[in-house]
Amino acid sequence: MGGQRTALVTGGGSGIGRAIALRLAADGFATAVLDLDAAAAERVAAEAGDKGYRAAAFGGADVSDRAQVDVVVQRVRDTFGPVAVLVNNAGLSGFKKFMNITDDLWDRILAVNLSGPFYCAQAVVPGMEEAGWGRIVNISSSSAQSGQQLMTHYVASKAGLIGWTKALALELGPKGITVNTIPPGFIDTPMLRDSADGGMLGASVDDIAALTPVRRAGTPEDIAAACAFLASEEAGYVTGQVIGVNGGRNT
Repeated sequence: MGGQRTALVTGGGSGIGRAIALRLAADGFATAVLDLDAAAAERVAAEAGDKGYRAAAFGGADVSDRAQVDVVVQRVRDTFGPVAVLVNNAGLSGFKKFMNITDDLWDRILAVNLSGPFYCAQAVVPGMEEAGWGRIVNISSSSAQSGQQLMTHYVASKAGLIGWTKALALELGPKGITVNTIPPGFIDTPMLRDSADGGMLGASVDDIAALTPVRRAGTPEDIAAACAFLASEEAGYVTGQVIGVNGGRNT
């Protein structure tokens, strides 16, 4: 396994994170699946292992807690070696009328969606700098491009992630580290279905998909494919970019 690079995927236990973890493992990365839900992380790591890929679960870590992040990144390093690819996918969503957003909810959304990527990047960048090579991919949201009612807290956090991506890319580029963001648009996940069932989208998943230029909802694998490119050797001249994967809903 000499020379095998390590990928760390946060929120890797389900949905988009699971698809990214499995794709990076298939592409030859030793893949660390980090998720607050330890059982979910174990399932994805086992799924990768059953396919003959090298993966391990790192469950129970909250990315909004710097101390926990530092501990889990060291565990990943001890298991696989320094992190070469970081995918900041862990996030919190939710719908709430603006005037009903409490300080605690606002702080929690920002802590997970914005501070989490900050803590994770600070934990892994020294190893990337030492290697002279690194890839950071931040999973943001197309709602940060278009806006979304009842999600001002979420949209603010994801818009911040996009701006942070652009600034960090400028700083880390000379060190051989690229930083990009993928804002997914209308991806068919259990979370999306729950939102639709709760009437939060204003229409059914199928109705909205029919209005999408490519006439379908996205899949977690669509996001994973874009992430796999950004994590590759070939993407070394792509940095600071917002790579929309949304079927043409945002351009």
